[in-house]
Amino acid sequence: MARLPFKEDPLLRFLVTGVLLFAGWLMVYHWVLHPRTSLDRTVIDGIMWLAGGTLEALGEQLLPEPDPNYRTIGVQGGHNLWIGDPCNGVTVMAVFSIFIIAYPGRWSQRAWFLPVGILSIHLINTLRVVVLALVVKHDYGWLEFNHDYVFYIVVYGWVLLLWWWWVRRAGGPALNAAA
Repeated sequence: MARLPFKEDPLLRFLVTGVLLFAGWLMVYHWVLHPRTSLDRTVIDGIMWLAGGTLEALGEQLLPEPDPNYRTIGVQGGHNLWIGDPCNGVTVMAVFSIFIIAYPGRWSQRAWFLPVGILSIHLINTLRVVVLALVVKHDYGWLEFNHDYVFYIVVYGWVLLLWWWWVRRAGGPALNAAA
């Protein structure tokens, strides 16, 4: 009986597991979760609630939302920001989770690290919305740059930091330990 190379090579096992989990996630998300909209809507509602509370705590007055289905938030003196499904962080949370699941480590460590990591990504994304609402208030011209560049670096930088922490501290042995 032939041996499967990914069973003996930890790096190959990590890559194959990650690709298969990501392909599975894409299929489930695009064919089941996204058409039903409840996951995206729930995450966006959470972002709007937390961002709204944070903005009010900072002394800002929220703009009225024209329609609850619009998924917008803004502050007086600015414009409403529309929070679309691609901006809710669900896919980032999925990629983070796939990495943690695919990389070696104890399940007892994953049991606390996954929820903490997902929550922290949600909070970083909420902070992103808060800052973007303030950017729109003070200088609308900076919205696109901050949305398209600065916050990609911030959010993905945070995810990379979480991955680094998992690999160095909480995860299992390094993938190249067998080499």
